[in-house]
Amino acid sequence: MNIEQLVQASCATPFACLGPQPVASGYVINAWLPGAEKVTVRAIETDKKLGDAKPEGHSSLFRLTISTEAPPPPYYYEVSGKEGDYHRVDPYQFQEQAYHAVHFVDHLPQNVYNQLGAQLVSLDIGLAEPVCGTRFAVYAPNASAVSLIGEFNWWDGSALPMQKTDLGYWVLFVPGIEAGNRYKYQIKDRYGNTLPHKADPVGFYADQYPSHASLVYDHNQYQWQDDSWRKQAAKDKYTNPMSIYEVHLGSWKRKIQGNEAQYLSYRELAEQLIPYVKQMGYTHMELLPVSEYPFDGSWGYQPVGLFAPTSRFGNPDEFKYFVDQCHQQGIGVIIDWVPAHFPEDGHGLARFDGTHVYEYEDPRKGWHPDWNSCIYDFGKDTVRQFLVANALYWVDKFHIDGLRVDAVASMLYLDYSREDGEWVPNVDGGNHNYEAISLLKWMNEEVYKAFPHAMTIAEESTSFAKVSRPVFEGGLGFGFKWNMGWMHDSLHYITKDPSYRRYHHNEMTFSMVYAFDENFVLPISHDEVVHGKGSLLRKMPGDEWQQAANQRCYAAFMYGHPGKKLNFMGNEIGQAAEWNHDSSIQWHLLEFDKHQGMQKLYRQLNHLYCQTPSLYECDHQPHGFEWIDHHNAEQSILSFMRKSADGRQKVYIISNFTPVPREQFRLGVDEPGEYEVLLNSDDDQYWGSGYATQTRLSAESQSWHGRAHSIRFNLPPLATLYILFNADD
Repeated sequence: MNIEQLVQASCATPFACLGPQPVASGYVINAWLPGAEKVTVRAIETDKKLGDAKPEGHSSLFRLTISTEAPPPPYYYEVSGKEGDYHRVDPYQFQEQAYHAVHFVDHLPQNVYNQLGAQLVSLDIGLAEPVCGTRFAVYAPNASAVSLIGEFNWWDGSALPMQKTDLGYWVLFVPGIEAGNRYKYQIKDRYGNTLPHKADPVGFYADQYPSHASLVYDHNQYQWQDDSWRKQAAKDKYTNPMSIYEVHLGSWKRKIQGNEAQYLSYRELAEQLIPYVKQMGYTHMELLPVSEYPFDGSWGYQPVGLFAPTSRFGNPDEFKYFVDQCHQQGIGVIIDWVPAHFPEDGHGLARFDGTHVYEYEDPRKGWHPDWNSCIYDFGKDTVRQFLVANALYWVDKFHIDGLRVDAVASMLYLDYSREDGEWVPNVDGGNHNYEAISLLKWMNEEVYKAFPHAMTIAEESTSFAKVSRPVFEGGLGFGFKWNMGWMHDSLHYITKDPSYRRYHHNEMTFSMVYAFDENFVLPISHDEVVHGKGSLLRKMPGDEWQQAANQRCYAAFMYGHPGKKLNFMGNEIGQAAEWNHDSSIQWHLLEFDKHQGMQKLYRQLNHLYCQTPSLYECDHQPHGFEWIDHHNAEQSILSFMRKSADGRQKVYIISNFTPVPREQFRLGVDEPGEYEVLLNSDDDQYWGSGYATQTRLSAESQSWHGRAHSIRFNLPPLATLYILFNADD
């Protein structure tokens, strides 16, 4: 036995020297117990004293020789010492049980979170009661030694050396460690240098600064109450309405305690946020990343603990409660998921065992210049399994309904944000990252195979083909893709002074050239209201009334346009200031009619959208859309029609993007009969001008816009109207 290795916490094979070891005279039990002064060994089953272990060779090494041919019965130590009196079941008598963690870890991605990390287990070893504890397994293939440290051993790196396996995993089963115990890994690199203490890459619960420790967690405690939701959630996502409220949990609303503004907890968010979202008529919430992250200012986009919901707002069960309550109120939950990169924080994944375990070694592939972060090595099997497992984990353990995958473009292209000479071409000399493409395909296949009710959404800003097409059709396999082109063009247009919009008319029509190439979500996200871009309201030109009118007109146009909808929190009340993650939404603005009107319009748009099949059933099918007139650049007026799947319901949508009202405006329609104005964004209930216009219209036989009939009405300034024709009426 090399005692010096134990003293220096550099022992990689503790099962070879600690615990029961056969010797010529029987068995010797070697106990490594720093701080112990007296050690008695007792049988677990009978509490019979097997003997007193004596110090040998070092004050922390105690040895008891048992003259018997049979291995000693399961035993524990009765210890007296500097840390007081305590009992400890020897972890080094459970070699087979410790190794069990990694026998099949590479067979299925789910095995990563079912076998690695800290797993609470009960060992049935033939005793009256099972031996309960936690099995630890961590991947550090190039480490020379790994020790488990925590509050259970006074963070002593020499106390609990872990065993290295042939697959590069380090394992140990420690009886008595329970849910809630804090722990980390002390890792020595291949040269014996001690690295910063590492949190568990597969840790399920994490402390905040300064410890950043992992906590043992029991995933089996929470009792879900959302069976009915999960059954109905399997319905066709593409032909159902989807209006998403994008939320940063830390700044949606704050509570005041004393003189400080503090976060709402998951339970408080369940009590306040969920009823608000339901009242506003949204179908889904999308949460900025909830995976644990060290820096508030990253908004979660620099995650360190991919398997741990952030403890800023509570424990994992409380996050489950939040999701459960969403489902019970009929609201789906999407989370932003970040598999593209991770930060360099010392307790995280960067150079995990002193080498590039998780990230590409070559900085031309492994370092992200935009975000000063590490890029996962998408070619390593262990990294691929880790990421795919994490995607499955959120849907499995937290009943998440969808993953919006962040920064997909940065994964697809090797030259993303890089100049010539700063990137490495693929084997064909091109700029596609084949490894990342393969990973995304695999991830999507696994998610949809295991959880058909769930969805994946790509934030992808380029023209990469078939992002939201199945893998078997040559696609990446996502369910949806953010329509960044529509967002960019339409915002560029609406921020122009109305007198100049005639010269940019194509920016509002171009999206329909490619609208059905992908299953699009129209995103007005957090990215559009930060970093000096101003709030959505403040992007709008004109005086106070015109700014509000422009936003209302634009919002109604968005809800009429094909594609699912996403709006960031604050848009719906006409937030004046751009988003600040350190403060809440400006809820006090609802004291004013303008902002009440804006909120009411978004509420009406959501409810109307969800109640009107022609506005959502054919979001991704060209037969559900027809232009009425997309050539009227001179007046900056756009008109089009949305149809239900059976064609019997039609909504005619017309937007006037100038502050000039148009008297007796004529619009071509298909059928004779009665038409109803469903929505007018200029209505005075929304703080509009209330310009006099009709609410019920009769079609005339005069052909217009190439259609057999037409209707006439007063078209208000800076307004969007929805006009309904129902063949069943």
